[in-house]
Amino acid sequence: MCCRRLGLNEDETEDVASETFLAVYRGLSRYSGKAELSTWLWSIAYRQAINYLRKNRRHVQLEAEADGETAGSTGMDPTAAVLHEETKEVVWKAVEELPRLWAMAVMLFYKEQKSIADIAKVMQVRHNTAKTYLFRGRERLKETLAPVFGEDSNADK
Repeated sequence: MCCRRLGLNEDETEDVASETFLAVYRGLSRYSGKAELSTWLWSIAYRQAINYLRKNRRHVQLEAEADGETAGSTGMDPTAAVLHEETKEVVWKAVEELPRLWAMAVMLFYKEQKSIADIAKVMQVRHNTAKTYLFRGRERLKETLAPVFGEDSNADK
């Protein structure tokens, strides 16, 4: 999922997933348990994907992966469920348009429900840098989505 969000196509994602599996296998003895296993795995996958992008010197757009939830699973009426799904789709498409680091921070926080500390570990940045990426991503989303949802983006400034 991390690879696709960084814009790799299916074949590239499989290559990076294989490299990630090998890196995890090789580094399993060094896993200390200080971070959650999922955070450790995400950080390895993220580094492998970034290394792949650097090695191939590609500049790619983020490609959002479809959310695994279904509209009917929330218990709301069908009209509200459809509206909710359409809203989510619009928001995640806007996230795709963010700069790559901001988008990754937003996705890790909201889709993967990672803490700021975990995001910093995955992205290998300082805690405050992860917070800044998340803040800037949110601000850009507010500006981008305000016209779509008919809100004044300057109302709280």
